Amino acid sequence: MAVRQPLYYNGSNQLQAMSTSMVTEIVTQLVYQYSLSPSVTLSVVSSGGTLGTLTDTRLQAGAQSTSASSTPSEGTTAEPSSVSTNYAKISETRTTLTPTTDTGKTWPAYYNSSNQIQAMTLQDVKDTFLHPAIDLLVSGSTTTEQAGTYHITTSASSSGSVEVSGANTPVFLDTRANTSLYTAGGIPETLDQPTTITNFYLQKITGSNTTYTLPIFVDGSNNLQTYPEATFESLIQEWIKHTAVSSSDGYSISYGYSTGTNRGSGMTDTRLNGSGNYQTRFVGADDYRAQEFPDGSPQTINTYYLKINKS
Repeated sequence: MAVRQPLYYNGSNQLQAMSTSMVTEIVTQLVYQYSLSPSVTLSVVSSGGTLGTLTDTRLQAGAQSTSASSTPSEGTTAEPSSVSTNYAKISETRTTLTPTTDTGKTWPAYYNSSNQIQAMTLQDVKDTFLHPAIDLLVSGSTTTEQAGTYHITTSASSSGSVEVSGANTPVFLDTRANTSLYTAGGIPETLDQPTTITNFYLQKITGSNTTYTLPIFVDGSNNLQTYPEATFESLIQEWIKHTAVSSSDGYSISYGYSTGTNRGSGMTDTRLNGSGNYQTRFVGADDYRAQEFPDGSPQTINTYYLKINKS
């Protein structure tokens, strides 16, 4: 691993090696450049999302029992059962690109161990800039240092992020039986009467431009020159995007539900844990009814996380 200290022209128009903090500022700028046009993106779809399927479960009432002579016993009345709803609403898209070829003079110059000026190699650039930027992007934080990547929230509005669907569309819903809607006087009650406990939304983190010092490079005539800002930013954007989608060194970004670092809120599937609220209704001389409604306390059945991974 070779982390270099690129050269720059200081205020006295002299060559000087960048400090560690100046190198870090360039790494942060790479993150911002990635956020302007990410190469690994997530979208909210109606169904069939490529990240896979998440399941929400809840209880529903058992079917009613009836008798013409006496109230049906609890033992003969159907128990509440589980209802499942599947959500596959997040898809990943990977956009490959061919970045600028390293000519041997493409990258910033630095002083080598012999105090000679030479251009950084592509491996130097990976070690100094690209891989540290990817490490920032795939961390568990959700700040501007992860700009262009994604996380889950329980609110459609999230400071520093944009809700991906553009229409406040949740990617997962935690629902439970609404016990207040089941009454003995309503037997036979509709079996499935849910209420939404929590909506979960996909958010994309917004970037924030940062200040940094432009390094110098060796031009085609072997002269030292400060990169034009647009040229340098175009170059690093190409390469951070390429690294994120096509790295052969273990720095390619991907998303999923099983492998990687948790991003944002866990998407909980909760369900009532009761064994059934047995209720009866006498309608008339030959009409006796009974039904078991959902009851109990909420328990967490599963917690799903959106995960970001590098590989």
